[in-house]
Order: sequence, then C-alpha cells, then structure tokens
Amino acid sequence: MLCASLAATPAVAGVEEALTDHILPGYAGFTEEAQALADAAQQDCTAPALRDPWNAAFDAWTEIGDVRMGPSETGALSVAFWPDTRGFTPKTLARMISGEEEAGRDPQAFAEVSIAARGLFALERMLYDEDLSGYEAGSYACTLVQTITADLAAQAGALESGWREGFADVLRSAGEEGNTTYLSEDEALRALYTQILSSLEFTADTRLGRPLGTFERPRPARAEAWRSGRSLRNVVMDAAAAAALAHALADWELPETEAAMARLREVADRVTDPAFQDIDDPSARLRVEIVQQHIRALADAIELEIGLPLGLTPGFNSQDGD
Repeated sequence: MLCASLAATPAVAGVEEALTDHILPGYAGFTEEAQALADAAQQDCTAPALRDPWNAAFDAWTEIGDVRMGPSETGALSVAFWPDTRGFTPKTLARMISGEEEAGRDPQAFAEVSIAARGLFALERMLYDEDLSGYEAGSYACTLVQTITADLAAQAGALESGWREGFADVLRSAGEEGNTTYLSEDEALRALYTQILSSLEFTADTRLGRPLGTFERPRPARAEAWRSGRSLRNVVMDAAAAAALAHALADWELPETEAAMARLREVADRVTDPAFQDIDDPSARLRVEIVQQHIRALADAIELEIGLPLGLTPGFNSQDGD
C-alpha cells in the first residue's frame, strides 16, 4: 500500500521541481556562461585569456549535460562531442586551420560543420593542446576560436529555449490528452529518473572506465578533458548534478544518497592527479577505482531511496549506446 501511495502522489510535484529547481536554471546558467565566454573571446581570443571563462562554461554544462532528453537528446552532441573514439576533433580542426576554411569565420555557417569541430571539447583542444593553443591574436585560429565560442553560445540559447518554451510543457502535461510522448505522469517521472542513473552509469563506465582500461593497459589519454585537468572535476560535478536531480524528484529526505555523495567527495580528494595521467601507477589507479566504486554506490543509494519506493526502473537513454 505504501509503494502504491508513493507512486500515485509525487509524480507531478517531482517533475515540476526537477524542471524549476534543476533543469531550467541549469540551462539558463549554461547560456549565461557560454555567452560570457563568447564575449570574452571577442575581447581577447588567445588561449590564456579564455581558459577561465571556458572552465566556467564547462562547469555550468555539468549541471545539465547528462540530461539527454527532449531537445538535448541530439542537441547535446555538438556541445560536448566526447568520447571522440576516432580522433575526429583534432583532424577536423587541423584541416580547417591549414585550409583557412571560410566556415571558421562565420558563426552561422559554422553551425553546419562537423560536430567534431564544435563545442566544449573542440575549444579544449584550441585552448590547451600544445599543437593548437599557441595561436596569436589576428590569426585564422583566433578567428576560429571566436566562431566556436559564438556557436556555443547560440547552441546554449537554443537548448534553453527548447526546454523553456517547449519540452518543459511536454513533461508537465504528461498523461493529458494530446501528449503522445508521455502517456502518463509516471512515464515522465521514469524518464527523468532514467537520466539520473544513466548519468552515473556513463560516469562510472566511460568517464572512469575508459582511462582505467585494464590493469595491464591503462589508457590515461582516454580520460575526459585531461588536457585541461578537468577529468576528476567532471566526475564529481556530474555525480553531484545527478544527486541534485534526484533530490528534485523526491519530496522526502534522501539520507543514503547524501551520505554516498559525501563519501564520493572524500575518496575523490585522495586522487593524486585530477587528469588521471598517473593511473599506470598501481596506487594511483586504485584511488580512481575507488572513486568508480563510489559512483556506483551513489547510483545504488538513489535506486534504494527513489526507484524502490516508486516502483521505478530506468528506461532507454540516448547515452546507453546501440
């Protein structure tokens, strides 16, 4: 009876709170920081000048970057094209720079180029890669960076608008006549719950699993955003965002989730290299593996405190793969 009661009552409140307390403010924050980055690039396009505003934009993205539904299901790909398993980003950027392609000077035309040359990870290459970041003001590479940042700001605005003016109402109207996306309130709640667990799974299996590789063959160069030293920062911030969305969905206390997040922060503080470039050392590797275990423990706590009482199981998510 308790499970039936919980499943029947909190769905509408949970969806609304997820939107108003987490998702919509998250996209507004990302839009603000992406625009600040674009404005900064117009003032000074050089790599040292843009690293701080780029990191601020990336921080804002972690708040909502793993919510892959509605306009974000495909729209997020050109904001954060990672993992780039075939190395398309450096190849595309190098080709554009060597050929001084006209699209690199036109933010509107740039929206049609490969996603490998767009977004946060293309900018990371331009701002931190030894082979790309030494460009000077007035160069084609400088103009390209200005174009990428302008394009990123446009993408951020489009995503925010797509949520605020469209998809938010699709979630809010779940179960109402005419809503063919979510035929019941529970479907909308389950879709959001899926985002939480999919985010944590992606962090454990990809953000951490890719650089860990195997004990015999660690792959530190496969870490997310390692050139900028953000690998561990992204892990913790993305996990915190998943936990925050869990709190927004629930109208009750989540002590196990809070404790799991606190333990995750504690073990993350023990990692010796935030870029995971030392994981060929067994002791350093163990510290990262412990972080991975605590990401999974956080997911278990959320399943226990939200999924179990609501009778929810996660559905398909765009980050699940084929």
